[in-house]
Amino acid sequence: MSGALVYGLEPDLDAESFQAVLVESGLAPRRPAGDRARLDRMLRASDLIVTARLDRRLVGVARTLTDFAFCAYLSDLAVARDCQGRGIGRGLIEETRRAAGPETSLLLTAAPGVEGYYEAIGMPRLTNAFRTDRER
Repeated sequence: MSGALVYGLEPDLDAESFQAVLVESGLAPRRPAGDRARLDRMLRASDLIVTARLDRRLVGVARTLTDFAFCAYLSDLAVARDCQGRGIGRGLIEETRRAAGPETSLLLTAAPGVEGYYEAIGMPRLTNAFRTDRER
């Protein structure tokens, strides 16, 4: 990987930048990527936004809801396709865990077809999680 990769906390990340990473990562079909106002609401209600920038270009985002005391839900993990396979997703998860603190557990829902990625980086699969789907 050429250039400087920098992870950071960006609580004020704008919806346009978030939208671009969702599109570049391939996650857009699973998110309301065409609704910038909704993306903005998602960002503003987040407790933790960790970013990865390669030569200042935003190439990754981890968006998390957490109480910083017991639990953290990593709702979005997106890395631009041309930067995948370089450890950026793992780095975003590590930075998220560091920022959420040692008292929190980290939970996420994997997109279909990428479950093996999370197992490969050492995250155990759960069999006791449940959810209700959103209406829209």
